[in-house]
Amino acid sequence: MQGHIHSTESFGTVDGPGVRFVIFFQGCPMRCLYCHNPDTWQVSGGHPETVESLLAMYEHNRAFYQNGGITATGGEPMLQLPFLTELFREAKARGIHTCLDTSGICYRPDAPEETEALLAVTDLVMLDIKHIDAEQHRRLTGCPNTNILAFAEKISACGVPLWIRHVIVPGWTDMPDEQEALGYFIGGLKTLKGLDVLPYHTFGKQKYEALGIPYPLGDTAPVSQETAAAAHQAIMAGIRRRLREESNTK
Repeated sequence: MQGHIHSTESFGTVDGPGVRFVIFFQGCPMRCLYCHNPDTWQVSGGHPETVESLLAMYEHNRAFYQNGGITATGGEPMLQLPFLTELFREAKARGIHTCLDTSGICYRPDAPEETEALLAVTDLVMLDIKHIDAEQHRRLTGCPNTNILAFAEKISACGVPLWIRHVIVPGWTDMPDEQEALGYFIGGLKTLKGLDVLPYHTFGKQKYEALGIPYPLGDTAPVSQETAAAAHQAIMAGIRRRLREESNTK
């Protein structure tokens, strides 16, 4: 079995706990307006790798990963679900911590067994929720969020630790009421272990220029750390409201 891989990073420090071997999978069905990896969109791109070749790269630097592990990101790793599952299965057999960084867009509620097989060998899921509102999510990414939210609930039901990531984009995800609604939803996820609220940046604009693709957000200004911190507080307010309500019903 081979996977289509865009690239790898030997010493990732922002893609899960510890120092990690990060694998960027090729291909993504979403077209987020603020995507900073447009070069990962096409499934036909990248280069073929086997589970064995990727784990050989990990083993070469294994001494540096004692508190880390492997992170699959992209693109969208779940677009190559059989290969991803086999990679994580073999990694777990070697005692390697496995982290999945995903948008959840490829989750199929009608085929839960495939996802359960993956989650059984996944130690942590970092789930990007782009927008809590269905229509705004479609406008922002080109895709609905129904299966993404269902995937969050599936992760929780399977008992897998979950980190939520959310990017604050001016004019799109910067309304406090929507942020609190997101918090209210994720407050119901029983395995929630972390929340990363990330400020929008323009680091990917040069990639669009190199690919000859117009940058969708034009001259939209980057978001300050202060704005992201305020959004974090709004999301936390929603989480606390959900937890209070659930506590009052017991």
